[in-house]
Formats: sequence, C-alpha cells, structure tokens
Amino acid sequence: MPSRHAGSDHAAITDRVKVLLPLPLTGAFDYIAGAGRPLGAGDFVRVPLGRRQLVGVVWDPPEDGGGSAGEGDAGAKGAETYALKTVTGLIEAPPLLDLQRRFIRWVAAYTLTPPGAVLRMVMSVPDALEPPKPVTAFAREPGWDAPGGFRMTPARKRVLAVLADGPPRPMDEIVREAGAGSSVVRGLQRAGALRPVHLPPPPPFAAPDWRRAGPKLSPSQAEAAAGLRAAVEKASGDGVDEGAKDGFSVSLLDGVTGSGKTEVYFEAIAKALEMGQNVLVLLPEIALSAQWLDRFESRFGAPPAQWHSELGAKARRTTWRAVAEGKVEVVVGARSALFLPFPDLGLIVVDEEHDPSFKQEDGVLYNARDMAVVRASLGAIPIVLVSATPSLETVTNAKGGRYAHLHLPDRHGGAIMPEVSLIDMRAEGPASGSWLSPTLKEALAGTLAAGEQAMLFLNRRGYAPLTLCRTCGHRLECPDCSAWLVEHRGIGRLACHHCGHSVVLPRCCPSCEDEGAWAACGPGVERLAEEAQALFPGARQAIMASDTLTGPEAAARLVRKVEGHEIDLLIGTQVMAKGHHFPLLTLVGVIDADLGLAGGDLRASERTYQLLAQVAGRAGRAERPGRVLLQTYEPDHPVMRALVSGGRDDFLDAEAEARRASAMPPFGRLAAVILSARDEAEVDRVARELSRRAPGGPEITVLGPAPAPLALLRGRHRRRFLIKAAKGFNIQGALRAWLDAATPPKSVRIQVDIDPYSFM
Repeated sequence: MPSRHAGSDHAAITDRVKVLLPLPLTGAFDYIAGAGRPLGAGDFVRVPLGRRQLVGVVWDPPEDGGGSAGEGDAGAKGAETYALKTVTGLIEAPPLLDLQRRFIRWVAAYTLTPPGAVLRMVMSVPDALEPPKPVTAFAREPGWDAPGGFRMTPARKRVLAVLADGPPRPMDEIVREAGAGSSVVRGLQRAGALRPVHLPPPPPFAAPDWRRAGPKLSPSQAEAAAGLRAAVEKASGDGVDEGAKDGFSVSLLDGVTGSGKTEVYFEAIAKALEMGQNVLVLLPEIALSAQWLDRFESRFGAPPAQWHSELGAKARRTTWRAVAEGKVEVVVGARSALFLPFPDLGLIVVDEEHDPSFKQEDGVLYNARDMAVVRASLGAIPIVLVSATPSLETVTNAKGGRYAHLHLPDRHGGAIMPEVSLIDMRAEGPASGSWLSPTLKEALAGTLAAGEQAMLFLNRRGYAPLTLCRTCGHRLECPDCSAWLVEHRGIGRLACHHCGHSVVLPRCCPSCEDEGAWAACGPGVERLAEEAQALFPGARQAIMASDTLTGPEAAARLVRKVEGHEIDLLIGTQVMAKGHHFPLLTLVGVIDADLGLAGGDLRASERTYQLLAQVAGRAGRAERPGRVLLQTYEPDHPVMRALVSGGRDDFLDAEAEARRASAMPPFGRLAAVILSARDEAEVDRVARELSRRAPGGPEITVLGPAPAPLALLRGRHRRRFLIKAAKGFNIQGALRAWLDAATPPKSVRIQVDIDPYSFM
C-alpha cells in the first residue's frame, strides 16, 4: 500500500484543509482538520455537508480559493462568511496520489467539467474505500479433551482430523475437505476444540507470469515488439515525479487484420511486468472479448483483472481496492478503467484505438483514447495505440512525428488477406421481401456445402427499424425521443435504442384504428436470420448483437460454439467486428454496406471504412482463403473503392485533404454546446439569449442554435450550437467565458462536448 505520508506528495496539513467532493460543484470546500487528525493531500475523509455525511478527498489548495462547508454552493461566497465544519473521520484507504489528482484536474479543465464530477468517476465504488473484512479461519486447540456428555460424531472426528496439522483453515475449506456442515465446525468451536483466527484476505488476483514464453514472432513482429519493450524499459527508471517526461512516448501499432498485433503488445506487457509495474489495457467491448482473455491467460498463465459495466458489485469493490493497494498487475477494461487509482502504472495499451465506443456520451464527455495519452504523459510512461484501421487523428500524429509508427504488413502464419468484391444492388437487387442478392446466396450455399463457416453483417439490431400502418402510414415512434421504435420479434416488443422505452406492438393503429395493418419496413439482424433460415434450413445459425449477448458469459459461450464449429452461419452487428478469430470462417457478406454513409457526419466515410474493413478482416484468418462480398448501391464511393483495392493509405490521404481544406479535425477544432429542457419554449428562449452573446472573431465561428438531430431525447427538447475554431485556438477559454456569463434557469441543462464524435 502507498505510504500515507510519504514525501512531498503527502505533506501534512494540520489546521484547515480543502476537501473535493464527488459532486458536480465548482470547487473544493474548506474544513477544519480537527485535533489529532494529521491530514494530507489525497486522503479520503468523511465530512458533513448540510445534513449529509459524504466522502471526499483532501485536495490541493486551488489557485482561486475554494468554498466553505457551510455554503450552499462551493465558491459562491468567501470562506470567512461561515464557521467552518470539522472533518468527521479519516478513511483507511490508500490516498489519491498527486499524479491522479493532476489527471482529474486536467480532464476537468479540458472537458469544462467540474472537478468533482471527474472525481466521482474515480470514486465509482464507494464501498471499496472501506478495508476488506478479514477471513475467519479455525485452528485446533492443542491438548483439548472432549467434556463429559460431548458426543464425538464421525463428522466431528473428520473436522478435527482435517485440522490436526498445518495452519488455520477457513470455513469453506474445512467443510469441503471434511464433508461436514458448518454447524459441525461451530459446535466444535463452542465446545472449545477450535478457536477462531482472523487472517488477512487472500490475494484477489493471481499474478501473471512474464517469464512464460510467447509464440515465435515473425521478423516484422519481432522488430515492433523490440521497439515497444525499449519504450517500457526507458520509462521504468523515470517514475512518476512531476516533470519526469523522458519516459513518455506514444506508439501506433498498425497492422492488417490478423497480423498478430496482440502478441506484439503482449511483449511490451511482459517487459512492464518484469520491471515491476502495472499495466492497463483498454478495449472497446471488454464484456465481449472472450478470445482476448483466453489469449492473455494462455500467454501469462493467469487471467487479468477486469473492469467493465457487467461486473457485479462485489467484483468491482474487490478490483478497485486491489488496484489502489497495488495488488493488481494487469487490468483490462472499458474506458472507465482509465480512472482506476493505479499507484504505479507503467504502460497503457489502447486496442482498437479508432473505435467510437471510447467516447463517453453521457455525464463527463471525454474520449478515453485521448485522455489515456494525457494520463501517459502525466505519468511519463509509454502508451501503445493499436488498430488495423487507425483513426485519422492518430495517423496524422504518426505522420507528423509525434507518434512512433510500427507497422505489420502481413497476416501471421502465412494467411492471406481476403478477396473483397462489390455487389452492385442497382443491377442485382433481390426479390421483394428478400435482402440477400443472388450472388451472395450462391456464395453462402457453396461455403456451407464445403463445411466452412460464413458471416452475414448488418449493423441494425432487431427485426425491423421501422413499423408503419399500411392503411394510413402512421409510424410508431418513441414518445420520449425523436426516434422510431425498432421491432424486436424475438422478445415480442418494440424498443427505442436511445432511451430504452419499450412496448408491445398494439393490436390497432392509434391513428386510424385499423386492426392488423402493421408492416415491418427494412431489415434488422432478426429478419435477416429469418430469411437465411428459410434458404438454408440445415445450417446452424446464431445472432450476435449487443442485445442478444447478455453479458461476458453469454458472449464467451457463443464464441466457443463458433470455434468448435457448432455454428455454421453467424449473423450480427458491429460487435462481430472486434477482433474475433475463427479459423473456419471463410465468407463474410455485408448487407447494406452503405448504411453508415448517410447523415452528414464529419467522420461518416472514415467510420464506414473502419467498420467494413474490420468486418472483412474476420474472413480467411487461417490456412483457408477468405472472401468478402459487399452489397452496395454506391459502388463508386471512395470507401467502396478503397475496400476493394486495399488502398487504405490513399483513402486516408484523401480524407485528410478534405478535412484540411475545411479546417476540420484533426486540422481544426470542434466543440458542441447542447441545451435541453422539458419545456421546449424555455430551451428556445435560453438558446436565443446565448446566441446573442456568442463569441466571434477570425479564429472562431459559432453555428446555431438549431434543433439537434435527436431533437427530443428522454423527454427533453434539445438545441445545439456547433463551435468551430482554428487548431491552436483556446476553445475551452472562449466557451468558459461565454457560458459563465449565462444564467439559465435550473430547468435548462447545458452540456459541453469538446471534440464531439456524435452529432446526434
């Protein structure tokens, strides 16, 4: 455990302290430390706030002062106005280190979020601040004789035999080995034969073994691995002292799908473990990454600790505390794992760095990839960004020399890249009510007949994206969002994919009251599976989508079935695109390849290319060659041409040139300001007032306000400003000055999104 008062990071504060609370307030509160309580920055303490008792962190004195615990709003009045309240108690938890506090301040300043809101992400498991309860074990009392009238049953004899020699044993071990109930153990304890002993909890996680040999690497893999190991070794001596920047580096590990990038960065992980440091690996869908977890355990002999939303409360509590105490060597997690309190982080890996799942769209709006680079910079450690289809931002940084670029040009083990072909749906449209073209049907039949596996990809969950009345044209929409309800025939309900609202399909149309006139429009994966089942009734098929995989165990079971060839045809959405390796999968068919190109999104072409290239990369990853068929109505689109030709770099160069010409990211800056309220007239009034005070000048342009594409979301009306600025412009400063001057009513919520990814 880190020392509570070690070094300048934890200098004692004897009288007055500032405490940051995990609340969306503007600053820290002042408190009296109290007699006999030497507190230092980073300590977790319990303090009063109004009538509540809250847990916060002793904070560094801010430059602009803080607030008094007697105030209704932090920083609203001078601290001398009220009598200060006293810290209630010190919590026995590892303190939040200086590096971690600096990271909180940096994220808060960059995202224009109150520091307390960022602290709340760090303190996401309040129960973990309490030390774990000791384990109660039992030892045999030497020289004990059974008292008169005490019946020595066979079960009691077995328990005493188990404890005859050796150390104290926990209850579950005694019960298991003796074949006796816990009541037998308790009875022996009451009789004086056994005495309880409190033991410290066992290590929560097995230690990965960096000494285990990995697979033989190809020359290009070995060269890339050597570069990453050197970066880790260079940083290991620098520590995390402020100003120690020599160990910071960013490496882009770029390679075609199936090139063995994971095994390369496993070598960097092994080096970090050898140097006695912690490692964080971020994955976009950790709950669906069963194969990655298996590969890690095979390589290092023990599974990593996991951190994601599917973990239960006990597992989250155990993991958070173990990380804070330095008892976890490797954590693999979703974006929120970045805010775990690592005491000695030596390496960060962001796998599938291009994935939009790394952008958080609720609460504190941040991009975990970008914040991971900041975390690595503050800690003077290396970070590895990994992708077969890296983002334009990352590629631009690599070309500019800010990131090292490690490239793996070939698939591992002699496998070749799949052949990609386009099916022009203008010339080869399917029959009415069908979604598979004749060419794709023929390819599926041949693949299944050869005993191989196929995958059909459609990035739409459910059965149909739209349900309307044939009589009057009424469309079923969400009452709380500007979105159509999606039919999920498997569960017999219509659902909104934005707020979760769901209903049973009504018997009659609410508009014309006609009965049985509903028509399902367009395909989802359930409808595609229905068509495939009719065409290939003997094929064993499964749907792989985020709403059909109810957690990590369900995902792992499905992956094992595909690996064991218990499934012939896999039908699913983008969760299939994330790193899965199925040796017998030789055909990938993409339905509606143009789906992501509509809507005017800044990154629409880039995202579509990334997604389709990743999906295509599932085919032919072993000795059998692969084939990819893309059904498209736009065969001449640059994305489609790049996928067929394999000209990724040419495509990215063209994208970069278009963005540079319009000064769009990464060659300019964007931010969004979203206003929302239950009352539409009120949100419009506040938007007009903000518009009149909008900043202007040669380096900044404010567009809007305009209704957001999702103008109604979860019952709140939304208006949006889009702010465009020059690359070096201080966009946060301009937005802070603009919004600080506004005084909207509490019913109107203002949200700032720096570097927006979603324009909904």
